Order: sequence, then C-alpha cells, then structure tokens
Amino acid sequence: MFKHSFYKRCFNFLNRQIFRLLFGRSFQFFGRKVSLVKPDIIFGEEYISLGDNVKIGSMCWLLALHDEREQGGPILKIDRNTTIGRFAHIVSVRSVVIEQNVLIADKVYIADNSHDFESVDTPIISQRVLFKGDTLIREGAWIGENVSIIGVVIGRNSVVAANSVVLTDVPDYSVVAGIPAKVIKRYDSELKKWMKVT
Repeated sequence: MFKHSFYKRCFNFLNRQIFRLLFGRSFQFFGRKVSLVKPDIIFGEEYISLGDNVKIGSMCWLLALHDEREQGGPILKIDRNTTIGRFAHIVSVRSVVIEQNVLIADKVYIADNSHDFESVDTPIISQRVLFKGDTLIREGAWIGENVSIIGVVIGRNSVVAANSVVLTDVPDYSVVAGIPAKVIKRYDSELKKWMKVT
C-alpha cells in the first residue's frame, strides 16, 4: 500500500511538472502547485486562470469560448486551493468564476450558457449557444456529484446535494437539493446550527 501511494505521488508530481513546462504559459494564469491530471479537452486556455494549489481530477473538459461579436474574451477562473473531481465539464462564454477553497465532486457540469432550441426547423446542434448569466461559486462551497450549475450564483459555504440541477441563485450558508434545486436547509447564525426549511 505504501509503495503504491509513493509511486502515485511521484507520478502526479512528474505529471504536474511536465504539464506546467509544456502548457503552463499558454494559460492566462497558471499558479504554483496546480495539479491538472490527464485532461480530456482544454480549449481557450488563454482565457483560463488556475490559482495556486488548484487540483483538477482526470478527464476534465475546460472550455472558454470566445465570440468574435463580444468585446473582450470570456473569463474562466478557478481560484486557489479549490479541488475539482474527475470528469468535470466547465464552459464559459462570458464569465464562470469559482472562488477559493471550493470542493467539487466528480462529474459536475458548470456553465454560463445553454443551447438555443427556439427553431423547431433547425437541429439544436446547429443553433446558437446562448448566454444565460454569469456563474459564480463563492468561497467555501461544496458541490456534490453529478450536479449541473447553469448561469447562477452559489453562495458562500453553501452545499449543493448530489444529482441536483441548479437554475436559480443559492443564498450563502444554505443547502439545496433536487431538480430544479431548492433550499432545504439554512444556517441560523443566532442558534448556531443548520435548520431545515419547510
């Protein structure tokens, strides 16, 4: 067990160093001790910022899509000490920001956009990508497995339960669950405990 753990740490260290050496400079910002393990797709890295000690598991898809009609470029920023699990899919056409110390589980989709489906005569794949709203995940939040977050703000130290679809803003210090996600608990600062929302 010890040997396996040691070799895995060595392998991950070498992976980090090689990735930084070959690709780190192509990012808008690539912090110290960033761990980006075997990414699947990274597109628009010149608009992507990864802060110090960011850890992203294998097979991630990071996409910052620049629209020539828009002034400036998109923002895709993941701040320091944030950990993101495997198979993450994060897409920005304008602004997706994940603040520091956020914990994100496996297979999470985070975006500020959606496909248009207005025309029934045109395949959806051929229709426009529509901006839905700036996406912001505030410091200290915890996002469970298989969650989708589209064009909303997730509050500070809030929890999004596994398998939820979040389409409206989540207040600070709240727990949300469901499709669409709704607040099921809030932290009461006077009572100093989490209270169910009825």
